[in-house]
Amino acid sequence: MTEFATSADGTHIAYDRYGSGPTVILVGGAFQHRALDPTTTEMARQLASHGLTVVDYDRRGRGESVASGPITLARDIQDIAALIDANGGEAALYGSSSGGSISLAAAAEGLPITKLALWEVPLDDELGTDGAEFLAGLRERIGASNDERVVEYFMQDMPPEWLESSRQSPAWPLMCAAAASLESDAESLAWTQSTPRAELWANVTQPTLVLLGEQTLPFMPAAADSIVKALPNARLRTITAADHQWDPAVMTSVLAEFFAAPVPAGH
Repeated sequence: MTEFATSADGTHIAYDRYGSGPTVILVGGAFQHRALDPTTTEMARQLASHGLTVVDYDRRGRGESVASGPITLARDIQDIAALIDANGGEAALYGSSSGGSISLAAAAEGLPITKLALWEVPLDDELGTDGAEFLAGLRERIGASNDERVVEYFMQDMPPEWLESSRQSPAWPLMCAAAASLESDAESLAWTQSTPRAELWANVTQPTLVLLGEQTLPFMPAAADSIVKALPNARLRTITAADHQWDPAVMTSVLAEFFAAPVPAGH
């Protein structure tokens, strides 16, 4: 049954909760939410069987998390804070793709986060300007209220077959309905270029698992290495996965081991 957490601006954030134990919140990337992402939902169910409370939620502007006004990174961080408060007062985060940069921003903000697991965060060059330029272009298209053009712009640098496959998919209307929420994804990625990363993430000291598929997009290994280099308590693990997709059983096995391990003293 869907539950709701109330964010700082009064927005109701919809989520499903599975299992019992220490809390793990699943932070989706671009387009991901419960109605569109059965893979993550299946992983949530499996992960809960390992003695964890797993929160699978719709980010604001997606699914049942209906929101008004601009959907910014600050609002997404407030939503995570509300979910943590509603589920025990502290939580680990699993951030998928750009959900990983949102998770890093939440940790940098000082939320009570115990651990971070980050799946293929699509970072560009440190201190580059392309993220800010992309964000400006995306905001311009969101302001024009043409959801299809927003989605096409957001996906322009992805493999072209991904966009064509999406257009032909029954999921296309749901992707377009979530167009305004992509602003936060783009803003979080631009934020990772705003300051040297070791400085930007200086207080992100939680144990962090950076995950990378064995077959991945060409820029992903360098992006993963950048995170590991900048964070004091991060390590890299490669898993059986391809093309930015993963199998729920494989991801569950890796995450269950990581989240079950005791947090070292002082973290």
